[in-house]
Amino acid sequence: MTEVYQGSCLCAAVVYKLVAAPKAVSHCHCSQCRKGHGSAFASYGSVPRTALKILRGSPSIKTYASSKTVIRQFCAECGSTLFWSRTQGEFADWVSVALGTLDTPFLPPQQQHVHVESAVPWYTSSSPCPQH
Repeated sequence: MTEVYQGSCLCAAVVYKLVAAPKAVSHCHCSQCRKGHGSAFASYGSVPRTALKILRGSPSIKTYASSKTVIRQFCAECGSTLFWSRTQGEFADWVSVALGTLDTPFLPPQQQHVHVESAVPWYTSSSPCPQH
């Protein structure tokens, strides 16, 4: 049986579903993720691009190229961070979903903190998951 996860932005202008469970769950501490989320780190899980189905609000999804090979997508109505993906190279056929936008409960079997060398000084992780 295929797992289906529903998600939406803060104002619900954008509604989506995932027809696969997110993998490679990470809490990224890089400056771009921190700034994009306005928080100490950003939590993402990745799915094949074909597993992401936009149910409502495609015109409200805006795209920002944060680097030469990475795009970030957000809701133009409320500003919620939604997705990021690579435009070329390995994993260009995957999309990373901001896990805070999921409406369906999701408990990842594995997760990790990444780019911890860029972590803000005021946050100390007590997470038992791996840190890279």
